[in-house]
Amino acid sequence: MIGKAKLLKVYVGEKERFNNKPLYQYLVHWLKEQGISGVTVFRGIEGYGHDKVLRSARLLELSSDLPMILEIVDTVDKIDLIMPELTKMVPKGLVYTVDVEIHTNVPDLL
Repeated sequence: MIGKAKLLKVYVGEKERFNNKPLYQYLVHWLKEQGISGVTVFRGIEGYGHDKVLRSARLLELSSDLPMILEIVDTVDKIDLIMPELTKMVPKGLVYTVDVEIHTNVPDLL
């Protein structure tokens, strides 16, 4: 094991916006400005959230508001530092953290 870290996951809708940009896109740039080691965005192919509205990427049911998932891994201190501001930017969505162990050498992280 190389060290302990925190995984931050953010689930938002593809249509969610912040400062005239898609929220997921805004968050990627904002996280980079905050010095976060890295972020990956995944586009869900199907899912639903608290509203129970099913969104799907199937051809006949093409939705324009698919789930977008951001995965961010960094030190506990860095993740804890950004959480208050990040949660203000995500009023509708799911934000959670999980303690993780890093098993490969990530120079920027540890």
